Amino acid sequence: MTAARTTSADHSHLGLRERKKIKTRTAIRDATYALIREQGYDATTVEQIAERAEVSPSTVFRYFPTKEDIVLTDEFDPLLMEEIRKRPADEPWMETLRHVMTKAVGVGLAEDLDVLKLRSHLMVQVPAVRSRMLETMSVTGKMLTQAIAERTGRDPESLEVRVYTMSLIGGLAEITLYWAEHDFRDDLGELLHHALDVIEHGLPPEKP
Repeated sequence: MTAARTTSADHSHLGLRERKKIKTRTAIRDATYALIREQGYDATTVEQIAERAEVSPSTVFRYFPTKEDIVLTDEFDPLLMEEIRKRPADEPWMETLRHVMTKAVGVGLAEDLDVLKLRSHLMVQVPAVRSRMLETMSVTGKMLTQAIAERTGRDPESLEVRVYTMSLIGGLAEITLYWAEHDFRDDLGELLHHALDVIEHGLPPEKP
């Protein structure tokens, strides 16, 4: 998922090594976003990112396999799964999903709206970023499949759960693309709930 970043989260409970890793990842991402704003995506190289972040190129690749991963990858997916598991066990699944995703969107909008818009634009405008996004969706899908299976008491390997999960992942990804394609005019929270309505109930009747 690409709804939020976690750079301002409280990491005081983590050990020094983990805090350093988070600091390095954040520096690499921030350097990447700054360079892309200055000169565009294609002109930005890993060597330039490393220099701006004051790390070596090998360090960049240790944290992010590709330049596209710097733009797309964050630590939000595990937090999303944790939030799902925190919800009451008897809560209807779609209510859980709406609560967790609404919270995710709120965090994303409050954290750094300019970064969120930049990432969304890159997903639309840069084929390599969009392609990598589609590849990484399977990773998120596997985590969400497990969470859905736990919540609903189903087999995570069942066809029904796998199809439903990837339909959900694809639908949520389309929200970001739609939002960017329409120049961020729409309210992202409203788009989320509209998309979840479609996922839950199917296509609405056509307007006359």
